[in-house]
Amino acid sequence: MSKLAIALLVIASIALLAAPRRWAALPLLVGGCYLPSGLGMELGPFNMYPLRWLLACALIRITLRGERARNRMHGLDWMMWLWAAAALMSSFFYADVGATLINRLGLVYTACATYFVFRALCQSEEDVVTLCRITAYVLTPIALAMLYERLTGHNLFSAFGGINEVSEVRAGTIRAQGPFAHSILAGSVGAVSLPLMAVLWKPYRMASILGIAACLTMVYSTASSGPIMSTGFAILALLMWPWRRHMRLMRWTALLGYIALNRVMNAPAYYLLARIDLTGSSTSWHRAALIDAAIDHISEWWLAGTSHTRGWMPYGVPWSANHADITNYYLRMGVDGGLPLMLLFIAVLAKGFSCVGRALRQQQSDTPSRVPFVAWALGSSLFAHAATFLAVSYFDQSVVFLYVTLAAMGSSALSEAPLPVQSAPSESPLLAETACST
Repeated sequence: MSKLAIALLVIASIALLAAPRRWAALPLLVGGCYLPSGLGMELGPFNMYPLRWLLACALIRITLRGERARNRMHGLDWMMWLWAAAALMSSFFYADVGATLINRLGLVYTACATYFVFRALCQSEEDVVTLCRITAYVLTPIALAMLYERLTGHNLFSAFGGINEVSEVRAGTIRAQGPFAHSILAGSVGAVSLPLMAVLWKPYRMASILGIAACLTMVYSTASSGPIMSTGFAILALLMWPWRRHMRLMRWTALLGYIALNRVMNAPAYYLLARIDLTGSSTSWHRAALIDAAIDHISEWWLAGTSHTRGWMPYGVPWSANHADITNYYLRMGVDGGLPLMLLFIAVLAKGFSCVGRALRQQQSDTPSRVPFVAWALGSSLFAHAATFLAVSYFDQSVVFLYVTLAAMGSSALSEAPLPVQSAPSESPLLAETACST
């Protein structure tokens, strides 16, 4: 770790401990995102890369200040704990239980610490809006650095260490990655954050414009089909706002449409993934074939995952002799913990969507409020994540943006019951407590 990285980490840690609760997310996201995950610090058997270190500082802050979440445990919280328990339990089905358990502890620590830290720091609708502003401010320098990288092939974040100075070039095009472990992950962060910028459009117009420009610049700089598709899904979800009361019909239509495609196509409908190439350099076939391989080898991983996937594909990866490139986050969960972990992960996402749906149903027809659209924007971001998971696994600090979104959904569920129709409060929480409790 370079002296520059150490200095930034120390400054971010101090700022995180000292900042007001409303702005504590700023140093956490700056240090956690700007410092590459390759900057690992060994703490016994654990790899404490910068994001994990700052999460530990955040947990200390919350403990010392008593900044606990205002509402009681609800359904999304419990689903996170169930997912964590399944991840840890799967370790005991592997030959090297100790090494696998350490790996799963790292996975669970990053996910649950991020979720519950932001659950405590982000407690109201206004906190959600502030978090969106912070995201816009944090992504802007990354976007500028990635644009520079796209034009020059030099990664400015390499000054911190833990990441290559020279950018990847595919089919003659530079693919910028910024501080992230891969260009696709960098572009995906921009894509999934785009709906959050819509939250700022009315109260903070300039911050919204800045954030939108940053997100789109990140996507452009990566020159990757995946982030472009994720951007399309994010925008599509936002544009569905006028039809938000017809989502059940649209879900059934999408399901029946997929079934119909399976009937008329010569290959399974998920092979549509193989036809997506928006940049001329995509490996789309791999993503479709990977799903096929996982289904064919389900007997190897369904119970608690597997430590060997090299036989799934005709090629492997340079960093492991035992594995293929699992570019699907759902399958990554299956490889790590079997069908139980995969299904619980999907259940976490489903619970997040249910929070948004119930918040919309509690909207008062005679009470103007920005709460429903804020909830919809969070749901749009989560939808973009869910679509992105079909094409990439999060294996660096980009995962923080998933759990921050879920935490905003969970921690803003503040009221104990739906508001009565006749009431007209000046401030409404984003989601009701009962939105996640069932």
